[in-house]
Amino acid sequence: MKKLGIILFFAVVLSLSFVGCSDYLDSDYLFDERMTIEDVFQSKDYTNEWLAQAYSYLANGYLQDVCSKKYIPFNFADDMYYGDESKGYMRWKSGQYSESGDHNETQHIWQNAYKGIRQTSIFLNNIDKNEEFSALEIAELKGQAHFLRAYFYWLMLRLYGPVPIISDETVDYMKEYDEVAQARNTYDECVDYINGELVKAAETLPLTEAVQDIARPTRGAALALRAKVLLFAASPLYNGKAPADISTALIDKDNRHLLPEVYDESKWAKAAAAARDVMDLGLYSLHVSYYKNTGDEAYPATITPPYDQNFSDQDWPNGWKNIDPFESYRSLFNGDVLAHENSELIFTRGQNGSSENISVMVIHQLPRLYAKGYNSHGMTQKQCDAYYMADGIDCPGMNSMYAGLSGYAGRYDTRPHESGIVTAEELSNYPELGSLGTGVSKQYVNREPRFYASVAYNGCTWNMLDADESKDEKRNQQIFYYRGSGNGYTNATYWLRTGIGIKKYVNPYDISNTISSSYDNGRVIKKVDPSIRYAEVLLIYAEALNELDGQYNIPSWDGTTSYAISRKISEMKTGIQPIHIRAGLPDYTDEVYSDQDKFREKLKRERQIELFAEGHRYFDLRRWMDAPVEEAAPIYGCNAYATKDMPETFHTPVVVPSLPTIFARKMWFLPIHYTELKRNSKLIQNPGWTNPE
Repeated sequence: MKKLGIILFFAVVLSLSFVGCSDYLDSDYLFDERMTIEDVFQSKDYTNEWLAQAYSYLANGYLQDVCSKKYIPFNFADDMYYGDESKGYMRWKSGQYSESGDHNETQHIWQNAYKGIRQTSIFLNNIDKNEEFSALEIAELKGQAHFLRAYFYWLMLRLYGPVPIISDETVDYMKEYDEVAQARNTYDECVDYINGELVKAAETLPLTEAVQDIARPTRGAALALRAKVLLFAASPLYNGKAPADISTALIDKDNRHLLPEVYDESKWAKAAAAARDVMDLGLYSLHVSYYKNTGDEAYPATITPPYDQNFSDQDWPNGWKNIDPFESYRSLFNGDVLAHENSELIFTRGQNGSSENISVMVIHQLPRLYAKGYNSHGMTQKQCDAYYMADGIDCPGMNSMYAGLSGYAGRYDTRPHESGIVTAEELSNYPELGSLGTGVSKQYVNREPRFYASVAYNGCTWNMLDADESKDEKRNQQIFYYRGSGNGYTNATYWLRTGIGIKKYVNPYDISNTISSSYDNGRVIKKVDPSIRYAEVLLIYAEALNELDGQYNIPSWDGTTSYAISRKISEMKTGIQPIHIRAGLPDYTDEVYSDQDKFREKLKRERQIELFAEGHRYFDLRRWMDAPVEEAAPIYGCNAYATKDMPETFHTPVVVPSLPTIFARKMWFLPIHYTELKRNSKLIQNPGWTNPE
């Protein structure tokens, strides 16, 4: 019998870091005379550790849902940027990541995902041998492994497009590599496989997990991931509407089209039904913070949204009378609400998430002066303009920079951006700014609550409540990004290229020491990543319903019931209204609900706002096939070279030349690395990328 070394503890992390991804099919690094697979799966402890190693691959920085610029920076689409590594940002935005050479970041996703797949496959093929577990325990462990295997495939599918699906049976490692090399499966085959894995997971996973197991999947997590996968499968790029030059390039060596050639509307119905499966569990709801009346600068009294006849006079969930829309959204991400107390969180990596992830993002968002952060992760003018006014209308000048560009018809406001700054005498008229709002541009007043929870506009207040005043650190400081302000333009690296920063994920207590100690997150409140949350499921439901012209009867995930799925406005409202109520915004008009195109436009904007900085926008633009317009449009921001005595100049949107952006054919999918193409002769490269000589 061939002996395999057990992959356990820290030794495995060291060993695997030197192994190529196609070593998934080359087990030499596993050979060890000390322990066989049979030995591993006779021990309860070793078996648990084997599965724990599968979870550990989720901690790899390249396999994140909310990503850091240090890995594959897909968090940075047309909505946010990083300015402290201009060459790195330029490489990313101009598609200069490589299919070969030293910059092999694209290979790391492939290799680590397949290592996770291999780990879970061996587990599933051997767990039944372990007599130290009960049948119930084995069933739940299998559910976790099926979920993980599906997740690893999903992470690859969304970046590379169709990938090879390795047989569920353990690969015969005695064969030569060429004998086990496998071509890419079609997109639909990948979706069907992932869907099957998630149904298997849902059958045996529990409805809830204990607090100590918060990062383990539940039935809801499996069903929610299934809804995401099916939504992508229904979307234009993957549903018979891909550009001809992409579709024809993705034909394998056996002349199989890897992307569907024919549009299938029923895929939208399946995605809607999958979202219903999650909604009907009755386990999840949007997180809200209730109305308060304090005068704290960091935790201000609730600001009541403008009166709305539908929502103002009703308590949550039918209205916002008794909730604080600002704090409801802010606390969802900043660590004030623990994962096990968050009714909206369906799946989180928890400690399986990369430490170089959200905390690193927050450090890069914190101002240089006072908060001692890197002050370099910023927001584009397009994203800033996307947020509604408090009464739900567009902000003046929204997207006016793009008025002449193809693809923006009907999506811009012809009024000029608001001019003037808030004076001390006017400040009481704008309670949303707090007590330190003097000097703020009137572009930033009377905006919706999610704006203030997400946007670090010029002159906003940063709280830094963990500041040590005995060491000259300061709390509750108004931060300006004018040139020469200490946080604005400098000749050094750390300044916001658009003059607009990011508050999402930042806790009022967060402060750093990066000036003296690189990546010091010791005083950054711990957060968990929102890999899948209930708001996303609601948006999936609304989007999928909107795309339907016919009616479909779709069975539930377990076949116990059937859903009549069609474009019913009352059902679409169940997806959109809770999100708008939580945000303190009025509902869409009847005209919007009745018009498929207008609702689609609103839905896309809703995802842009609600899911900002959560790793969605990059993929949404591609699946909708909007990337050639949105990603290629110039990036605008404030005029960061203007000083404090030039407020109107500063707040007039200008093109930011240091943030170039294009969209090329090759940027639909990541490239497959040369190493993989050389080792597997059956693979084909993604469109626009080259093959090894």
